[in-house]
Amino acid sequence: MPDPGLSPLQSSTPAAPARIHRPAGAESGTRPALSSLPSVPSLPVPATRSAPVDVFVPGDGPSGDLIAEQVRKGTAEVRQPSPALERILCGPSGLGTASLHLGRREEPPASPSSDAPVEGTPIPGLYHHPVSEPDPVRVEEVSGRIKTWAVDEVHAYPPEWEDQFDGFSVGRYMVACHPDAPTIDHLMIATRLMVAENAVDDCYCEDHGGSPIGLGSRLLLAHTALDALHTTTEYEPGWAASLQSDAPRRAYHSAMEYFLGHATASQADRFRHDMARLHLGYLAEAAWAQTQHVPEVWEYLAMRQFNNFRPCPTITDTVGGYELPADLHAQPAMQRVIALAGNATTLVNDLYSYTKELAGPGLHLNLPVVIAEREGMSDKDAYLKTVEVHNDLMHNFEAEAAALAAACPVPSVLRFLRGVAAWVNGNHYWHQTNTYRYSLPDFW
Repeated sequence: MPDPGLSPLQSSTPAAPARIHRPAGAESGTRPALSSLPSVPSLPVPATRSAPVDVFVPGDGPSGDLIAEQVRKGTAEVRQPSPALERILCGPSGLGTASLHLGRREEPPASPSSDAPVEGTPIPGLYHHPVSEPDPVRVEEVSGRIKTWAVDEVHAYPPEWEDQFDGFSVGRYMVACHPDAPTIDHLMIATRLMVAENAVDDCYCEDHGGSPIGLGSRLLLAHTALDALHTTTEYEPGWAASLQSDAPRRAYHSAMEYFLGHATASQADRFRHDMARLHLGYLAEAAWAQTQHVPEVWEYLAMRQFNNFRPCPTITDTVGGYELPADLHAQPAMQRVIALAGNATTLVNDLYSYTKELAGPGLHLNLPVVIAEREGMSDKDAYLKTVEVHNDLMHNFEAEAAALAAACPVPSVLRFLRGVAAWVNGNHYWHQTNTYRYSLPDFW
């Protein structure tokens, strides 16, 4: 039996603080910077990073070409990690503490077959931590299982979409994002939910028949596959039958049932909350599409805080086989860390999918498009400014995570922070390497 780490039944910690306070010197501008979260399997994190480049303002500062040069080169800024902070992030040591670290796997990781470079080209100037290729044995197993589930069990995709399903490379994506998953079954929690969420996005919102018209009704009914309807005996059969009426609801219902078999009640409630956030973001974007409204940049970023990847890293403890207690997950400092991670990783999607979205019909909102329209920038300068917005969010995420780890060195908190950082790194890896879906604009 693999050791799942912290007990899934643990819903609170006796020593958990009522409120998390930052340590002295951790206020904005003086808190310890997180130059590197502790390494997890296949996730080396360098101790150096590029300094942020000054944000370009039209009519003030260097030209777009100079900014591009700054983004390409960056400025090496070496940050010496605090030994005390590193000890906190690495967790406890000594006899009896092994289960408080990353979960033991059901099988040893496969040895890398070569030192070949990772596929794809990272966006120049984009702050990220490179990762190694995910375990190919796990990738193959997860990929086979998820295709069987999606195609044969819930019929989420018709045969003519098979090439797109394969090109999505969801198995490689999830293995890269969850290196601490103790078993393949745990990895399948995240993988099923990811495929189900994409089925809703494709079929209700975008690529395969989606439309902003009537989206609210469709999302509401799909959400009842995650958050069950409690009604009368007379009307419950109609709702139950509706869960099998289309591919997104079938996928949501099946993925959620599987998730509930591994999650605690508080983890399930947390996930439902984040999915409601996601659906609210979908509705805001749909409303803008219906009215042909290009939002202000701050409005777009507000929408993206909801229509983003947040439901994925929020389940990192369930996939890891342990629980971050509800009282600690709900702390404002933890909520800020999770929000910053979700916002940064979603801008990674905006940047890597930029050319794909431009090639589609109509106006597809992403941050470079909104900045270009609202701030009067060229496409190139707007794209490069988006890189810097992403980088600022990443630096804030790492600094806030470091401050939280120092202020609340509870084992489950430290492990959860490591898991979220691994998800952030794996998400970038997947976008960079998925050359089937993405290609970079010619801005360098």
